[in-house]
Amino acid sequence: MLTDELWSKLKAILLEVRVYKKLEHRQTLEMILYRLRVVCPWRDLPECFGLRNTIYRRFLLWSRKGVLMRLFKSLAKNSDTEWEFIDGSYVKAHQHSRGGNTSKIHLAVDSYGLPIEFIITGGDVHDSKVANKLIELLPQGDFVIADKGYDSEAIKNKVRERNSSL
Repeated sequence: MLTDELWSKLKAILLEVRVYKKLEHRQTLEMILYRLRVVCPWRDLPECFGLRNTIYRRFLLWSRKGVLMRLFKSLAKNSDTEWEFIDGSYVKAHQHSRGGNTSKIHLAVDSYGLPIEFIITGGDVHDSKVANKLIELLPQGDFVIADKGYDSEAIKNKVRERNSSL
């Protein structure tokens, strides 16, 4: 999934966040991306990627140390923010997770539909309750596009404060 060009960019970011240069890191990142794309349990990952337990432990370590978040933030810096789209979507969570059986991701994407910012809440949190915080996190853009769940004067004023159009 990772081209050599993309891997060279990601490798540079990993080195910036103190992840040492190891050959297996490309394979680890490939496996993480594969799992996110196909939404499968760790135990169902193909053996061609290596030991599942090793990759899972590295995923946990990188998550706890904020490596994956710093990768995301570094990639989001190069976004095309002429148009910024915000919306919320339910995510089925494990039955024993905090907040019940669902979570909600409040996501902002750029003009190309690539994620630039997000907030995760319990499934019972309405989009309008998180909108101002999400808008504050966004880079400066020309337009913020949202559905009717964000149609309130307080949210419109927040967008106007940023010199954007809603």
